[in-house]
Amino acid sequence: MTSMTEDHTLQDALGLLKDREQVARRLLESSAKHSFDPDTELDWGAPIEDGKWFWPPELVSLYDTPLWRKMPEEQRMDLARHEAASLASLGIWFEIILMQLLVRHIYDLPVTSAHVRYALTEIADECRHSMMFARMIQKGGAPTYPVARLHHNLARVLKTISTTPGSFACTLLGEEILDYMQRLTFPDERIQPLVRGVTRIHVVEEARHVRYAREELRRQMASCPRWEAELTRISAGEAARVFSIAFVNPKVYSDVGLDRREAVAQVKASAHRREVMQTGARRLTDFLDDIGLMRGVGRKLWRSSGLLA
Repeated sequence: MTSMTEDHTLQDALGLLKDREQVARRLLESSAKHSFDPDTELDWGAPIEDGKWFWPPELVSLYDTPLWRKMPEEQRMDLARHEAASLASLGIWFEIILMQLLVRHIYDLPVTSAHVRYALTEIADECRHSMMFARMIQKGGAPTYPVARLHHNLARVLKTISTTPGSFACTLLGEEILDYMQRLTFPDERIQPLVRGVTRIHVVEEARHVRYAREELRRQMASCPRWEAELTRISAGEAARVFSIAFVNPKVYSDVGLDRREAVAQVKASAHRREVMQTGARRLTDFLDDIGLMRGVGRKLWRSSGLLA
């Protein structure tokens, strides 16, 4: 039996819901006007520019640590290049997961609905993004950085057992923090033109994906049974914990000549890095709190991830 407070919260949430088909139609209209083919939109043949970064230095994990202050500028820029490749590798892994979750979501829905058509449009976007990220890694000359085998297999479990609201919560987790960083990257004239182009495309198209996921997650949390809401709180919190660990592959440090253990320890102790990650997550955590996802064990997991202040 629900309490009066919970009843009022449910009614408030239902009152905020927008028509699912109307939202999807607007997103389809936006997709028709503002979608990009990275193969033709970006100049892949242009040479890499000397003296330009692959990632803003303030967003590099070691920025403003004692180790960073000892590193020569060339090594700092090399670390930024490898971290850009690591984040692009993470993005590909995440988008492959997202595509599978979206296919699961629409499997039982009416195939002629605008909601399903937009999901298929988003899957097409994510296919292009994954190929774009892979091509950017190759152009930058750094290796790919797959996530740890444990996290790879945890995601395999997630894709199998995730609730529908859990799928959309995890979607937002992967999209919104990277989106925050990319919004700082594409206007930054210190950054390689190709990287700026890649992040600009991703920001424009991901804005639609975030809108779709937020609207659907709000709808799901307003109507799902209590057990599903609680499972979603826990799974989203655990996903946040894993995501924060996997965000930068620690192999990047040894690949640029640093002591991996020392680098990882300094990143964990860095107040600047903690502020960057929490600022990147704040818009998301405020939204999740608003719809009732940041409670109990789930909130504790978010705190342990370092993404929640």
